[in-house]
Amino acid sequence: MSLELSVVVLAAGMGTRMKSALPKVMHKVAGKPMVGHVIDTAAHMKAAKTMVVVGPDMPDLIKTVAPHPTFEQTDRLGTAHAVLAAKDGLKGLTGNVLVLYADSPLFTAETLARLVAAREENDHAVAVLGFRPKDPTGYGRLVTDQNGNLTAIVEDKECNDAQRQINFCNSGVMCFKAEDMITTLEAIDNANAKGEYYLTDAVEVAQKNSQSCVAVEVDEAETLGVNSRTQLAVAEAILQNRLREAAMSEGATLVDPASVFLSADTKLGRDVIVEPNVVFGPGVTVGDNVVIKAFSHLESCVVGNGADIGPYARLRPGAEIGAGARVGNFVEIKKAVVEDGAKVNHLSYIGDARVGAKANIGAGTITCNYDGFRKQHTDIGAGAFIGSNSSLVAPVEIGDGAIVGAGSTITGKVEADALTLTRAERIEKKGWAAKFREKMRQLTGKK
Repeated sequence: MSLELSVVVLAAGMGTRMKSALPKVMHKVAGKPMVGHVIDTAAHMKAAKTMVVVGPDMPDLIKTVAPHPTFEQTDRLGTAHAVLAAKDGLKGLTGNVLVLYADSPLFTAETLARLVAAREENDHAVAVLGFRPKDPTGYGRLVTDQNGNLTAIVEDKECNDAQRQINFCNSGVMCFKAEDMITTLEAIDNANAKGEYYLTDAVEVAQKNSQSCVAVEVDEAETLGVNSRTQLAVAEAILQNRLREAAMSEGATLVDPASVFLSADTKLGRDVIVEPNVVFGPGVTVGDNVVIKAFSHLESCVVGNGADIGPYARLRPGAEIGAGARVGNFVEIKKAVVEDGAKVNHLSYIGDARVGAKANIGAGTITCNYDGFRKQHTDIGAGAFIGSNSSLVAPVEIGDGAIVGAGSTITGKVEADALTLTRAERIEKKGWAAKFREKMRQLTGKK
């Protein structure tokens, strides 16, 4: 691929079978809207220009694809009509224009690059990606000549007996010679049962103009278009397998790969060990030699080298876990920094806070960061020790090396190296429990 590449992403479909108020292409696969996957693939191919065709009243979609320009297809009159909605963006382009579908998130940059290269090789007017399903029923057939040139795309209902035996089928993805594209598309008519303008008719137009076309074969798994929740789940499964394979090939160990769920942007360092039933939401970066134990959930966070997370830990957005730090079972960290070597071992909530290097947070400790109106910050110094079942009422500062006694509620500053504890005075009434039980037996009649 040597000529300039531009991309048109078709995203105007309503997706009625999804039964959702959300535009179909905004549904997520591996933590990212489907349209985002397609745009990322275009970026990976170093597309000079990416344009998105949207339908009316899709402000969230327009915001998601920004800063790429959008063009509205007001009336949905077929795929060729949709591409021509971006006519103003197509004018003056040279090289290649790739037409992709925002509900087909599984095409790889490598596959699409092969398609573009095939179009360039003999200066074809159009190149089409095809696949060979076990059952071609319902798919448009790609008809080729003895030289491998694409001569026609025939819809399933219009196939003759010989064409019906062809198992080389149309995926929908096409690459055009940019200089001829607008002329080709404007020559497509709507003389068909649905009265729509079909992009596949571009091959017929090219043939009439004595221009050649070519088809390139791709694995069927890449061609999946998502039109229902069931197909969304299939796409998720395919992409998860890709992500797991990529993570393991880069040096991470997934103890039970099928139970680990990654996001498209998950970054795992070398010699990371991920135990079963771990979920990575978007925006997670994990350093080297980290252990993430079973049933943990991480989202929009950073985990430093050598840290130990879980089991049953939850790292929420804004969590930053330092090198060698420990976040144990049933611990939740939100918008907080746990510095190098610090320990929050069990049953704690740390939010809007800093836990200094090598500090130790006892079981059941919580930072009380919300006063009903505002979030307040808690600062815990390096080497501090917070006793079990303590409540730190923000804003509050615990000095370096300070000790907070178990069961304390801290509302003010604790000086460095000080011991602070707040406990109610112990009261003991001898024999009170036995007298109480006897009184209750008399009142209730129970022995």
